[in-house]
Amino acid sequence: MKKKEDGLLRCARSCLKEGASCTQSKCKYWIDYDNEQNCSLISIHLNGPMTLKDVGERLGLSLVRIKQIEAEALKKIQKKANFLKIK
Repeated sequence: MKKKEDGLLRCARSCLKEGASCTQSKCKYWIDYDNEQNCSLISIHLNGPMTLKDVGERLGLSLVRIKQIEAEALKKIQKKANFLKIK
């Protein structure tokens, strides 16, 4: 699926327009958060940048767990950046 300038996929745009929740739970953007049509793309589109607490609420995870995931991701990014500098 292709994104347009607003960053939404066709299916997300359709759900947003119709006010309907996404039914495609196999989609990598699907989240169990009915307030924003179960779509992380719609969540970002409507709210812009979010705090870690906001992300945790949408994913059903604690703030502590979100911080752990963030720390792991940042380590991986740093490791990759260091590897690319060596080359």
